[in-house]
Amino acid sequence: MTETTAPRELWGAETRKAVENFPVSGEPIPAAVVHWLGRIKAAAARVNADLGLLDAGIADRIASAADQVANGDHDDQFPIDVFQTGSGTSSNMNANEVIATLAGEGVHPNDHVNMGQSSNDVFPSAVHLAALDRIVHDLRPALDRLAASLQTKAGEFADVVKSGRTHLMDAVPVTLGQEFGGYAAQMREGGARVDATLERLAKIPLGGTATGTGLNTHPEFAARVRTRLADDTGLRIHPPADPFEAQANRDGLVETSGALRAVAVSLTKIANDLRWMGSGPRAGLAEIVLPELQKGSSIMPGKVNPVIPEVACQVAAQVIGNDAAIAVGGLQGNFELNVQIPLMARNLLGSIGLLAAACRLLAERCVDGIEANEANCERHAESTLAVATALNPYIGYDRATAIVKDAAASGRSLREVARDHGVDEEVLDTALDLRAIARGNQNEGE
Repeated sequence: MTETTAPRELWGAETRKAVENFPVSGEPIPAAVVHWLGRIKAAAARVNADLGLLDAGIADRIASAADQVANGDHDDQFPIDVFQTGSGTSSNMNANEVIATLAGEGVHPNDHVNMGQSSNDVFPSAVHLAALDRIVHDLRPALDRLAASLQTKAGEFADVVKSGRTHLMDAVPVTLGQEFGGYAAQMREGGARVDATLERLAKIPLGGTATGTGLNTHPEFAARVRTRLADDTGLRIHPPADPFEAQANRDGLVETSGALRAVAVSLTKIANDLRWMGSGPRAGLAEIVLPELQKGSSIMPGKVNPVIPEVACQVAAQVIGNDAAIAVGGLQGNFELNVQIPLMARNLLGSIGLLAAACRLLAERCVDGIEANEANCERHAESTLAVATALNPYIGYDRATAIVKDAAASGRSLREVARDHGVDEEVLDTALDLRAIARGNQNEGE
């Protein structure tokens, strides 16, 4: 019988205590935060050596070990539950201990790895930078991808006229292309809202140490570490507006989450519209055909469901829930420190990842493959009585209302009833041009 060797534990006593103290969810802190703890500590070691505060040999060993953590080589060595001490002290010590062990003999987790740092400035800095990194490299490309997909469909459907809808009731005609163009703009605006948060998200409290005073750190330490991190990653990383503001609250995380919530609201609107327009195929609107990805029912043959829009709606609901938890976490700052940072990290990074995945899926597995049911769209456009609105300038609101009521009661076409009400045929041809109605006054001034 072959004996199996248990994996080596690189952490020490403080990590062990935290594992025993916080058996809550079984979920560790996000790996992205671990990786950024590694990046910060590698940069810190190199800067401390440059400043003459840390032996160059020890600094090289610490930086090399921290680089391994940053690369994700030791993710299994970070077992502490995400629901832990609210400052992230336990995870910061976990990182210090793992890096010290990897660096070898003579390296102390506090005196050397944590030199010039405190959990109170390092951990939130790692959270902010992890969120910034994931937004820049994952979420923003996904939002742009979805916006581009919707814009492409806007061009394809530019001449497909259909009934507009307000209050879920028939309204004056629009084109399917106009609707998809609106969706594309909605996602671009969402991206702009997220972008507007990034400068403040990138303001990190590093260098404030325990309370914002910078006790036990070199006055050049924080700026030099920020420069190294920016050079290594290409991210724009900023000093705090005020060290005590940066240390005491996590408003940057709250603001960013609020922008993600707005994107989630937009995503829900778009996904639900796609579900409505794709409903049918015979007893619904059936204005568009969504890609068929899988069986829609275990009992009803041939049924196809809008599975990707349904996923998008579920993701949006989770993001909105995450935002509520982040807002509550943001309330928990007292004096010089917020003590809900691990919770906020979990939910913010979760929201970023979920939205990025949902936007890519919606673009690639749904929007790219949407086809217009032009016949149904045209039929709906022709049958909506709201086109009588275009008669208002010619015959007045009250007379147009009488025509609509007559048409609704009789089931006859609006044109036929209007003709019986004495409206001139030339007026009808001009006023009831569906595509001209959809264009409205968009061409004025061109």
